[in-house]
Amino acid sequence: MLLYMGVVYLLAARNPSLAPAGTKSDWKERREALKGGLGEVLFVFTLSIGGLFAGWFTPTEAGAVGAGGVLLVSLLGRRLKWEGFKRSLLDATRTTAMIMFMVAGAVIFGRFLAISRVPFELANWAGALPLPSFAVVGVVLLIYLVLGCFIDALAMVLLTIPIFYPVVVTTLGYDPIWFGVIIVLVVAMGVITPPVGMNVYVIKGVAPDVPLEAIFKGIWPFLGAIVILLAILIAFPQVATFLPALLTK
Repeated sequence: MLLYMGVVYLLAARNPSLAPAGTKSDWKERREALKGGLGEVLFVFTLSIGGLFAGWFTPTEAGAVGAGGVLLVSLLGRRLKWEGFKRSLLDATRTTAMIMFMVAGAVIFGRFLAISRVPFELANWAGALPLPSFAVVGVVLLIYLVLGCFIDALAMVLLTIPIFYPVVVTTLGYDPIWFGVIIVLVVAMGVITPPVGMNVYVIKGVAPDVPLEAIFKGIWPFLGAIVILLAILIAFPQVATFLPALLTK
């Protein structure tokens, strides 16, 4: 998060037009704004995040519950008009259809790779390399990065984790929590890198006026931040395991 904040700060400092200053408000206006929306925000936050941590539903279901909570708040506050509701449904349908076509293509390609055993052969090759442990981890991450450019994130994890987990955790002796954090970061890189770049197309669906080339161009500073974070976690694995270790004491 700090690295992402740093990227945004540097981009805004270099080009202030990317983050223009907002309208200044006095304290009275701020208090009125808090009174008008703080309770609703807390309700939706508690409903989705609280239910997630309570184990009532999964992260995906939490998103749907949060959307339902926002709809309920809008209906109770009588701020949702029929035209706005129809427009929201239409925008959501367009974005979902675009993303599901991408998912379908990625799943088909992932099935092809599974049948051809490409991920398995890559994993076996990486595990047999006569290299230091950190170098083997680097090769594994590079394989994930390449696969993430073409395969859906879930399919990639399901195909490769059963193979890479014994290599990295059992053979090399790395912490499983650390390995999980690393994989999440690499998968996050995969969902914003071309040609699949599923999250990039989500942004395109939300902001159709922005050219796709401009969106892809904007991902590189954040990719750089993830690479820096990966380097820190590889050099200092305790960064990823410090908080979980405190919880288990």
